[in-house]
Amino acid sequence: MATLPQARIGAFSFWQKLAIGLSLFIVFAFAQFGLRGFVDYAHAPLVMHLHGMAMLTWLALLTTQSLLAGRGGLAIHRRLGWASAVMVPTVVALASALCFTALRLHMFPPFFTPAYFLALVHVEAAFFALLVAMAVARRGQSDWHKRLMVGSTVLLMEPALGRLLPMPLIVPWGEWLSMVIQLGVVLLIVRHDRREIGHAHPATVAVAMTVILSHVIVELLAITPWWIALADRIAA
Repeated sequence: MATLPQARIGAFSFWQKLAIGLSLFIVFAFAQFGLRGFVDYAHAPLVMHLHGMAMLTWLALLTTQSLLAGRGGLAIHRRLGWASAVMVPTVVALASALCFTALRLHMFPPFFTPAYFLALVHVEAAFFALLVAMAVARRGQSDWHKRLMVGSTVLLMEPALGRLLPMPLIVPWGEWLSMVIQLGVVLLIVRHDRREIGHAHPATVAVAMTVILSHVIVELLAITPWWIALADRIAA
């Protein structure tokens, strides 16, 4: 009987499991893509390696923060939180730089148009930064903070799904299938919300709306003339 409290302390919470699971999923998706020979890392531009390092650092910080918050390390959690905040503009800037480089070198998937690829990277990066900024602003409200942080990671699933799903075979439905899978993760949070507070938390609803809006905006920009002209100029 004396071991039961220790077992409860040692068990992972829902939020820790979700943060770790999402991080491992994203890392696995990119790792298997590389191991299957779809990326020539030896000749990849430097920005690709920098972006990969930044993303791994972000996911490591996310997982560490989640573990610290759930195990009494709130003081360290808060200090590392500012390091996470600094990482966000770095991640976004490197994602944008990588996108421009890929367009100029024609390294993006052949079944994507330049306009779609440009929109995909920048819209996802912008909404990712928005959710993290909202989470930082609500850092004093743990119910909002943890949901928004996990929500920002749900957005990062999109490029990972692009490396797992058979995209060439499901064009033009790949965008929407990715959205459905991401919303499936959000539904797990909704189910947890109902058990914990009896209804979907407003932050969870905000994450769901962000996921939907990001995909809709990508699709709309991809067929917008001025955006197409911009992407073509970059790729020229």
